[in-house]
Amino acid sequence: MEKVAIFGATGMTGLCALEAAVKSGLKIKLLVRDPAKIPENYKDKVEFVVGDVTNQDDVNKTVEGQDGVIVVLGTRNDLNATTALSTGLKNIVTAMKAYNVKPISVCLSAFLFYEPEKVPAIFKEINAEHKRMHDVLTACSELDWVAVFPPHIADQPRSEFILKHGESPGPRVISKYDLGDFLVGCLSKPQHYKKVVGIANVPK
Repeated sequence: MEKVAIFGATGMTGLCALEAAVKSGLKIKLLVRDPAKIPENYKDKVEFVVGDVTNQDDVNKTVEGQDGVIVVLGTRNDLNATTALSTGLKNIVTAMKAYNVKPISVCLSAFLFYEPEKVPAIFKEINAEHKRMHDVLTACSELDWVAVFPPHIADQPRSEFILKHGESPGPRVISKYDLGDFLVGCLSKPQHYKKVVGIANVPK
């Protein structure tokens, strides 16, 4: 793994994934709507495409020539109904198939472990969109996908974390830095391919 594309790299978790990718020595290409949001200390370390994930041509330019893809798309604090994230992921998958790129890690949500009626009402719309993203991803048998279901993402230092395939590991918080590290590292770990991964920090 030498080159990765990151979608959503200027969000809270996305910036941590970007940091992890830089520290890993990877060549990085970003798709950004606003280049000004790329931190100054990373601008000379990345290539970027200015565009939108809902535009197939912009996504194609970002995926072409890469070895793997990291998806950390979000709506920031907007919890209203949307299909932009799942549309974007469909475009990413289409581009990956076209350019024969296999590994992809996607940050979703631990609410997908819940029964739908148990998801708090405020999160129902965004959870429904995460479910659509999950369905897009898991339908791609030819891709080496990793679906990551984090609980509450906290602005706290790295610490020990635990992973479980197909279920929540229990604790309900993960450091944004640990999550970013895992989203990058799992791309080259086949034991996580085609699996849902629950991740959480070990309680102190």
